[in-house]
Amino acid sequence: MEIEVMHERALQLGRREAILRLQDAIIYGGLDVGHAACPVQHHFAPGAYGREMTLPAGLVVVGKIHKHAHINVISKGRVQVFTEQDGVLELAAPCTFVSSPGTKRAVHVLEETVWTTVHVTDKTDLAEIEREVIATDFSEV
Repeated sequence: MEIEVMHERALQLGRREAILRLQDAIIYGGLDVGHAACPVQHHFAPGAYGREMTLPAGLVVVGKIHKHAHINVISKGRVQVFTEQDGVLELAAPCTFVSSPGTKRAVHVLEETVWTTVHVTDKTDLAEIEREVIATDFSEV
């Protein structure tokens, strides 16, 4: 049993390293398309913030590390998602799921996709929300 746990953790760490290397390749290889390519709409309700992003087909993006569990809704499109926990999954709209704290994803957008994350917060200032929900590295989770 302990060997199985150790094997799974080794797989996860290898996947994490692959995601971080992809992120570096995007950033340092000049492949970062910037925020203009992915329009964002912000939605606020008492105690909740929703961030809705439209991702163009063909895009490869690496997401940020979130500090808390949160709801994800894919309301349009289809993506391949790679995480250290699950490896590669294909997700297609309509799709709703909960992300665990500390999850970092590499996403290949197969069809234009609308992806919304919903975070529990009373804040409405976007910079404050980011400080509250986003980890700068895995040590913050």
